[in-house]
Amino acid sequence: MADSQRSVAGRVVVVTGAAGGIGRALAHRFARAGSKVAVLDINANGAEDVAADLRSGGADVIALACDVTSEEACHRAITAVIQRWGGVDVLVNNAGVTQLGNFADTPPSLYRRVFDINIFGAIHCTQAALASLKARRGAIVVLSSVAGLAPLYGRSGYSASKHALHGLFETLRCELDGSGVDVTMVCPGFTATGIEQHALGSGARPTVGKAASPADVADAIYGGVVARRRLLVLSTVGKLSWLIIRFAPALYDRLMLRRMRAGGS
Repeated sequence: MADSQRSVAGRVVVVTGAAGGIGRALAHRFARAGSKVAVLDINANGAEDVAADLRSGGADVIALACDVTSEEACHRAITAVIQRWGGVDVLVNNAGVTQLGNFADTPPSLYRRVFDINIFGAIHCTQAALASLKARRGAIVVLSSVAGLAPLYGRSGYSASKHALHGLFETLRCELDGSGVDVTMVCPGFTATGIEQHALGSGARPTVGKAASPADVADAIYGGVVARRRLLVLSTVGKLSWLIIRFAPALYDRLMLRRMRAGGS
């Protein structure tokens, strides 16, 4: 029987997309808990900045440039982590991109780009780390979204990619039954990360509810990993959305459309 709590002190934690936003906050949170932290990001300078900040506080950390859309780059980065510390205990698939624009106005190439980052990035890193995670009875953390549980007006590509993460990693959880590897799906609401400034496509940028801070989201994710949670829905709006979409989907559509259209006007 698995322990009810997971210890991360002294363990190896890999965070993708760690140069800013939630990823940066997660790197800091796990470092404070005594974890060894691998900071992965396509922005090599940004990753090194985070690592330097963590080192100044005494953390054992490595910064690695990694474009998660490249299978080779992901395997190279994970191999470097294993060579440095002997394995991977927690993999946080955080790297991602958002998308703006209605379906009719969004070219297929943009959908492919969203899936390359949000889906295949997680696939590449997880497959590279999976043998080590199984050997060390580790944990996989996947940054999804409330948009992975419910529709999101004007962001069909983003929502589709987040729904796909649930299908993929919840199935992987079943395949890993008995291995000791946890899979935690995380669904934050709107968070003040700046991700909107790098959105693919164009369109309205409405938000619903008060934006959470990356530090608060990171604290919640850290707690979920320690508690071996399967699913974390973090915001009040997210929890309400999850309940309404399950029991009254037509009502959810009406409420979501009203709020999103009002926010984008």
